[in-house]
Amino acid sequence: MLSFLKPSGGPSRMAASEAIARTQDKTIVLVDVRDGAEVAASGKAAGALHIPLAILRMKCDPASPECLAELSVETPVALYCASGGRSQMAAQMLAGLGYLEVYNIGGLGDWQAAGGAITR
Repeated sequence: MLSFLKPSGGPSRMAASEAIARTQDKTIVLVDVRDGAEVAASGKAAGALHIPLAILRMKCDPASPECLAELSVETPVALYCASGGRSQMAAQMLAGLGYLEVYNIGGLGDWQAAGGAITR
């Protein structure tokens, strides 16, 4: 079993503090899956890509012509939303698309509580 998978085989949680460090040293891609209105209201984690859950498959599927250049199935990805529910669904989707390392860090509040910067 791979270390980033839960015993059930689903993506696991990553501590926000680890996500902050790995985002800063560019060893992980951080993705905000909230909708545009949420990001406009509260900002997003510094260094995060904003890819709403509704278009995540199109923007992250390696077979899609719309797949973002910043993403690769070999590059670790950490996701967050408002509370962790949507980011868990997004993590499962990415794992299903073949991403090798996918983590859910929970919500934007977890990022902030760990000292992560917010950009507006």
